[in-house]
Amino acid sequence: MKQLLSFVIISIMLVTCQAASAREPSKKSSKKDVLQCAAFSPYVGKLNPDYGARPSKELINELLDKLVKETPFRCIMTYGVMNGLEYTFAAAEARHLKVIAIIWLDDDIAVNSRSITAGIEAAKAYPKTIIKLSCGSEVRTRNDYAFDGEITRCINAMHEAGVAQPITTIDTWWEWCNRVSPCHQTNFGEQVDWIGINVFPWWENKYSDVLPCTPANKAADFHIARIEEIRRTYPGKEVILTEFGWPNGPEGGIESNKHTGQLCGVAGKKNQALVVKSTFKKLAEKGWSGTVFEAFSENWKPGDEGDFGRFWGICQGEPPYTCINF
Repeated sequence: MKQLLSFVIISIMLVTCQAASAREPSKKSSKKDVLQCAAFSPYVGKLNPDYGARPSKELINELLDKLVKETPFRCIMTYGVMNGLEYTFAAAEARHLKVIAIIWLDDDIAVNSRSITAGIEAAKAYPKTIIKLSCGSEVRTRNDYAFDGEITRCINAMHEAGVAQPITTIDTWWEWCNRVSPCHQTNFGEQVDWIGINVFPWWENKYSDVLPCTPANKAADFHIARIEEIRRTYPGKEVILTEFGWPNGPEGGIESNKHTGQLCGVAGKKNQALVVKSTFKKLAEKGWSGTVFEAFSENWKPGDEGDFGRFWGICQGEPPYTCINF
């Protein structure tokens, strides 16, 4: 999920979004095109993507069954196409789930090459299940501009291989603004078929020095405003909110803003449910797609995310994997 982020470079941008949003004409997608998805990673319990055992087929089946049974989501977004994760596509197809598949890219060029090849193979093997693709997730957020060439290499490889699904690279909304104000297109604007943006007011509450205070009951409006800014910047491109959410714990936990000292984001199950439900409601009113982060909480996530990294799932990361009530 989130690396620790520096928001100094994007704080001015936040001021311009509210006034401009009223000027944008509402362009709705047809209902059949609207996606309501959950970000799916099977690294639950003691599993860790950096070492140790891979998620088993049995575990992936169990988690998807729970998601289908206890939530309304019939679409998932996945993080990787290797190391056992490729089974997710067969499991999703068996359950009539649609998939936004992320080809994971990082600083190991050889691994990236294998991932790109595996992504092409998966896209062609599951053309009705994998409906959209992304070359990387938050590559710029993690690595600055050092691996822009890897993103472009992946996009070009997809096209050259004749992959039919629409392709993007997913990143935080301020990266799609190219870290300038007013928001400008990045060099990927002409390369991609659609745009995936990740928006987390929870982390803005900790790092932003201009609009540092977005409580849970205002998070949905914050998400919509960020989407509208990107839509104006990339006219004609479909923009999908590819990650949003709110931590469900530690119950009552609060992050202090590094600039103002304000205490605005309160973690908890009630607030998580409020953010998720209100955001999907507003997205539906617009005819826009979104992906909640995340389906299942992951215990390996603390570290950079402090006390809150383990609490982003709408379902628990331990058996019996109970989910919030929608």
